[in-house]
Amino acid sequence: MAISQTHFRSISLPSRLQSKPTDLESDLQKLKSLQVSATSEAIQSGLLRIAELYNSAEEISQCHEDEKSMEESLSGSVELLDGCNAIREVFQMMKENIQTLQSALRRKVMDSSVQTYIHKYFCCRKRINKSIVKTLKTLKKSEQMMRNNGDCAFRELTRITMAIFKSILFLLSSRASGGFSLVSKLMNRRENDGVVSEVESVELGLMSLQKTRSIEGIRVVEVQKKLQNLEAIVDGFDGGLERLFRQLLHIRVSLLNILTDH
Repeated sequence: MAISQTHFRSISLPSRLQSKPTDLESDLQKLKSLQVSATSEAIQSGLLRIAELYNSAEEISQCHEDEKSMEESLSGSVELLDGCNAIREVFQMMKENIQTLQSALRRKVMDSSVQTYIHKYFCCRKRINKSIVKTLKTLKKSEQMMRNNGDCAFRELTRITMAIFKSILFLLSSRASGGFSLVSKLMNRRENDGVVSEVESVELGLMSLQKTRSIEGIRVVEVQKKLQNLEAIVDGFDGGLERLFRQLLHIRVSLLNILTDH
């Protein structure tokens, strides 16, 4: 997936306070336009772009005018780190769940005991959905706290990051395994938007297997392909989140250094 590289010119603090760079403004607008129903590829692209923008921490962090705004941004950085960590834990749960089922399908392609592993998969999905709801509630509270924290580039990027986090969690939720109505409510989204995510595609395939008395090899192969696709998406997101986590740590150190200098 190709991500355009944008280079920022180093500018002085007075210029930063007067205006934002055109390219940064453009990037923020593009990221804001991402909808929760965007494809996994589009959201991954947005996630990587955010990490690149945080790489400009030394410039973006200069937008803080006083100690109060600096402390608000420090608090926001903690919320982002916690949110990033929570989502990575969800992906880890998903990866383990996918790999367990993949192993069972490879060993027992025509064995009816596969039904047991499918049931275990859905049980784990319910736990994952609970984690998604819990993380969404935390992010929503953080967003409400940040609404009145000003409108500089850094704070705008923080708000957009939280929105991307919510989009990722929405993508990982599913109508098939429960809890989706609450997720939709937290996201202010309608349940029936006509979009079938990769997570739902896997679950619909598994539900089809559950309804059959005999496990057909061709259906198992189809589900295996869907699981492989989902695992690749999980790996892609996890790599992007790891990169973003490192950038968020870096920006927090930068903010602490600026606050100390004040």
